[in-house]
Amino acid sequence: MSICELLVNKIELGSRSQTGLKEEHYMKIPGLKEIFNFYNDGFRNLSSTSRKLWLIIFIKLFILFAVLKLFFFPDFLKTKFKNNTERSNYVIEQLTQPKR
Repeated sequence: MSICELLVNKIELGSRSQTGLKEEHYMKIPGLKEIFNFYNDGFRNLSSTSRKLWLIIFIKLFILFAVLKLFFFPDFLKTKFKNNTERSNYVIEQLTQPKR
């Protein structure tokens, strides 16, 4: 049964809900297992070129989020303040002060 047929059946059942049809006849919302299987099957059936492109994308994301954060975005609050109270007070001051 295709997705279109399931949606049509759900719409028809929804309009007939006053007739006493049970909710178990409605389309089931997929869980995490079904979603994982959907993507797993899709990635398993990729061509070698597509796999190489996805590998390049994952390497770029790793560089963006891991490497650049380590070298270019140091933890400013930890280096400037000793404890969490001082850090939180600084953040509150910065957020509540009007810009000059």
